[in-house]
Amino acid sequence: MPAVLDPQATAAALGWAPLVDAIEALLTEGGVQVPERIVMATTKGAVLFVMPASDAQVAITKLITFTPANAGTGAATIQGDVVVFDVASGARRLILDGPTVTARRTAAVSALAARLLAPRRAAPMLIVGAGVQGRAHLEAFAAVLGVRQFVIASGRPASAERLAACAREQGLQAQTTTDPDAALAHCPLVATCTPASAVVLRAPPRKDAFIAAVGAFTPRMVELDAALCRAVAAQGRIVVDTRDAEHEAGDLLQAGIAVAPLPSLQDVVRHCAPDGSGPVLFKSCGWAGWDLAAARLAMRSA
Repeated sequence: MPAVLDPQATAAALGWAPLVDAIEALLTEGGVQVPERIVMATTKGAVLFVMPASDAQVAITKLITFTPANAGTGAATIQGDVVVFDVASGARRLILDGPTVTARRTAAVSALAARLLAPRRAAPMLIVGAGVQGRAHLEAFAAVLGVRQFVIASGRPASAERLAACAREQGLQAQTTTDPDAALAHCPLVATCTPASAVVLRAPPRKDAFIAAVGAFTPRMVELDAALCRAVAAQGRIVVDTRDAEHEAGDLLQAGIAVAPLPSLQDVVRHCAPDGSGPVLFKSCGWAGWDLAAARLAMRSA
């Protein structure tokens, strides 16, 4: 029988620094297969995702639901599992908690991109969105990049206060704001982690900004104002997580930015960070390869 890891055990198997390194290692390898994911709308804005991936030793499928209507209700917006198989025998080896894998690998990808691309790595950080992804990004950037100061914004001020209190319990400095555009001027590091139902950042970014935009993963979703995206394209660099962003990156598509010519994170890992100055926008849409990297790390940990 496969080992079934609950959320706590799944998180324990996916330490931040090892997970970032595991994701970077996967991007250097050949033989990784990641077919296009199935995204099936169900009802009232909810979506079912089926995301397989494999290498020579491990095959995985992530099966999760995304239910935006659950936000603020106490019910999780993301639910499901990651099933891990041994390729040689076909046997199931692990069942991981899907929301935990999704939260940690998404934040770890952002941290890897920041490690490679951010002009200032340990600078104060603005996090817009105080849910699961907001907390994961706070923890990942503190653990991997050494960030100690955070400013947190949320459409629900009480959620921002809870995340700030959680950060302070970990020995970090944290405050909240109701004006993320104003905070943008003081924070070189930014992560937008919202349900992406509306624009949450409009102000021009700092010249030394690194913005990880993770909330919008369909053409209709958006977190960043089109003018902000175009300003980064003109003054700095935009990097996407994978080529799948060509048809998923709502922020960029709605800004009229051609996504196909943009470098991916794999391009950066394999060919070193592109030269240049100015702000950096890292647009993340998600990829089953990130889940495969997490599953391989969990297999070693288990």
